[in-house]
Amino acid sequence: MTELPLADVRVLDVSTLFAGPLAATFLGDFGADVIKVEHPRRPDAARDHGPAKDGVNLWWKTLGRNKRPVTINLAEPAGAELLSALARDADVLVENFRPGTLERWGLGPDELHAVNPRLVIARVTAFGQFGPYASRPGFGTLAEAMSGFAALTGEPDGPPTLPPFGLADGIAALATAYAIMVALRAGVGQVIDTAIIEPILMLLGGQITAYDQLGVVQPRTGNRSVNNAPRNVYRTLDGEWLAVSTSSQSIAERVMRLVGRPDVVDEPWFASGHHRARHADELDAAVSAWIAARPADEVVREFEKAQAAVARVNDVRGVLADPQYQALGTVQSVDDEELGRIRMQNVLFRLSRTPGRIRWPGRRHGADTDEVLASVGVTREQLAALRANGVV
Repeated sequence: MTELPLADVRVLDVSTLFAGPLAATFLGDFGADVIKVEHPRRPDAARDHGPAKDGVNLWWKTLGRNKRPVTINLAEPAGAELLSALARDADVLVENFRPGTLERWGLGPDELHAVNPRLVIARVTAFGQFGPYASRPGFGTLAEAMSGFAALTGEPDGPPTLPPFGLADGIAALATAYAIMVALRAGVGQVIDTAIIEPILMLLGGQITAYDQLGVVQPRTGNRSVNNAPRNVYRTLDGEWLAVSTSSQSIAERVMRLVGRPDVVDEPWFASGHHRARHADELDAAVSAWIAARPADEVVREFEKAQAAVARVNDVRGVLADPQYQALGTVQSVDDEELGRIRMQNVLFRLSRTPGRIRWPGRRHGADTDEVLASVGVTREQLAALRANGVV
């Protein structure tokens, strides 16, 4: 089968920065017709995020891929009318304005559902559509802090640590794309309310229940885990870093036998990951010493022979050189109209019969405005007038 599975789904992406736009990207990767709506004079701020080459933003090439960029000033009544016209034939609208903004422009759910009752409206905000924080400005950083993620991350004697990338936004994007697919499957128009502070909290495990039932507050443990040991990053003889995990009992036993400490396997405390974590100093010392005496290639080979879990700590150079990523096709080369041949992450997963694909990288601001608006009856003369008035 060659047709992409979401080829009959039209998405209006009127969101900015990361969580909302990335959710739309995930849909576009599997064939959705994603119309990216931006302000005529204030493009999506993601277009200026991170490095650029010859004035061309590089992150946008991934975030904006498989989308048709259109410029419309939604705050203008004529712009609101244009979006309503596009919404008539759309299946999904993704937005991330502060609560009440779309309503102020006459584009709230009531108005949009009046023109298209089956429209799925995904609203992605930092704090959700209601509650005491709903009207506050917010970004993924605040979600990483509020959720407890930052409190868990970092060394025990150091400060809470934030991730150096949009982790909460990415998790919220995945959750929103999933919610959109559920809503489309339900087959009725409705509103999705995604608060970026919630999906990341869900992924932090059972700490809420543990506190509720036991009064336990999980501490910062650096690269160690409170659930198993040994679990850390270790430096090799040739200066590389390797990550080791022993989430299962059998792997823990294999690791300790490999590093010359089979005696600890018979200790009563070794039979439980939680109890092993209490002996992390002893276990880490053994693993660290064994790894430190050997080059990385040898360590990896020996761990593979022992069927124990190890991985190199890659930077982007290591990712591109990694044979497993190469085998999976995780990084793809695509042709770009501005930069020529460029590389980026492939679609998230592989479907055996209806795989997604990168049809084109992120395009220039407003590149498809004329074509898209012509599809809802806007003539060349009307388009010129709208452009002169700053509406598109």
